[in-house]
Amino acid sequence: MEAVSDTDVQFWMAKAMNWGEDLSCSALLDTSRHLCSLRSFLQQVLQGLQQMSSTSEAMKTFPFVGQFLGRLCWNPCVIADERSQRLLLQCLSCLYSAEPLNAVERKANMWIKVVSLMTEEVIKSCDSLPNTARCLNGNIHTMSTACVALVICPEMSPLIGALLKHFMLCGSSCLNQEFIKEINEALISKWLVLEDEAVVNLWCYSPSCLEGAAVSFLESVLSGHETMTQSLDKHVNDSLLPRASAHHCHIFLTVNEIYRNVLTEIDENLAVRALIQVFTACFLQRLTGQKPQDRLPLRAFFPNVTPCLLTPLLTAPSEVPREAWLDHLSWIRSLLQSVTENEEAGEDGRAYQAVFEAWFLLVQCGYWVDTAAELLVLAAPENAKSLLWLLTFFHHPTNRGHQRSQQTAVAREAWTHLRMLFLTRPPPPRHLCAVKELLSSSFSANLVLHLFSNFTVFSHGPVSIITEITDKVLTEAAVKRRALWILALIRCRLNSAATRDDRVYSRLRTLQDTLLQT
Repeated sequence: MEAVSDTDVQFWMAKAMNWGEDLSCSALLDTSRHLCSLRSFLQQVLQGLQQMSSTSEAMKTFPFVGQFLGRLCWNPCVIADERSQRLLLQCLSCLYSAEPLNAVERKANMWIKVVSLMTEEVIKSCDSLPNTARCLNGNIHTMSTACVALVICPEMSPLIGALLKHFMLCGSSCLNQEFIKEINEALISKWLVLEDEAVVNLWCYSPSCLEGAAVSFLESVLSGHETMTQSLDKHVNDSLLPRASAHHCHIFLTVNEIYRNVLTEIDENLAVRALIQVFTACFLQRLTGQKPQDRLPLRAFFPNVTPCLLTPLLTAPSEVPREAWLDHLSWIRSLLQSVTENEEAGEDGRAYQAVFEAWFLLVQCGYWVDTAAELLVLAAPENAKSLLWLLTFFHHPTNRGHQRSQQTAVAREAWTHLRMLFLTRPPPPRHLCAVKELLSSSFSANLVLHLFSNFTVFSHGPVSIITEITDKVLTEAAVKRRALWILALIRCRLNSAATRDDRVYSRLRTLQDTLLQT
């Protein structure tokens, strides 16, 4: 690194003092003539500051730097030059101390707070829109360019939020794309904390940032099953995606399309299905909480679905009296069955697409499938047919090789064995072996596991016997992980239920803890 000479320091300090805030033609001309060499000097200063271990050491090594940088911050010609401004703010960021230990470091922080002045300017422009929007767009772009290297500095958060808000109110301000990219990477890496409104504004400004956030959250769900399965609905709400989707239809459609594409690639992945289901449920809660006059119709969020399916599926179980669940599920089954019959009657792509859209909506509203699985625990044989059909369609939507009848038969066989296993004392070994065998089949493993998990939670046998059965049936780590996702969905549904059953909650917690420990 080239050393900063005393001669250079004296020369540039004299220049900074002479220029001041002088807006005369001669001062601006002199500043412009020296911008190139000023950038070279600032680059030297920056390299020197980056070698320092603390602000105090930097101020001791470069005692002139505070006054010098402070004067340049008020020079309109220097600030107007993007490269000079960027170097200047990079130098200032090197002097920032998150926890200043002495007067020198506190003074350095005060110099850096010239950022707050820019924040105020942007906020004022937001308040006075649309009158000043056009004339400030150039300044907005310049400010965002200057912030590129400083997005992870805590002092910058208010300015970043103000710049993003300006875009939302103005709709035409041009932010530096590198600035947007740096913000997105800093947010995903947890290096930057912004207010919720600023994050949503970022997603509105940049579709790629929204896509990145949705994919990043999906990856966190897939990699963190132990923490996610304990409070999936909380994690989903904390991601801001449901709230943003309720207020901005295009955000919901984008996130929905991403998760939909992932599901088509790995449709048997229970973690992906769980995320889609809980995201949709949280989104609907946010949407319902809006004032009717502010709320878009459901058709806008689900444009590809047969309209008659929207009301029965998008109505949450908590909004339907428990004694009416069976009739409601029979209604859903009859509507879905009519869609599948159309597919079987015709071979064209439109019929297949209609089935796919209906199935995907059922995945989004999987709480009704979970409700069907709960009712099957104590259902009379005459009521089981429609519930088993719904569960089968959920796990096996296509009718390749006309296998739907065979899959429904497997579901009924599993249900019969589970009833005997959980409702008979002591549990018959023959039925336990039969359930284990059905779980080992790739043909229907998730369907059987779905039923089994609901029997463990909602049957009335002693917890000790239930955990004993669980230990004997769920012996493989991969199967236990899948069961945890099903239990996570049961937990989310119970969290939104109209009434709380402490017995069921206690049993659910015991089962989750048992599976996590083993």
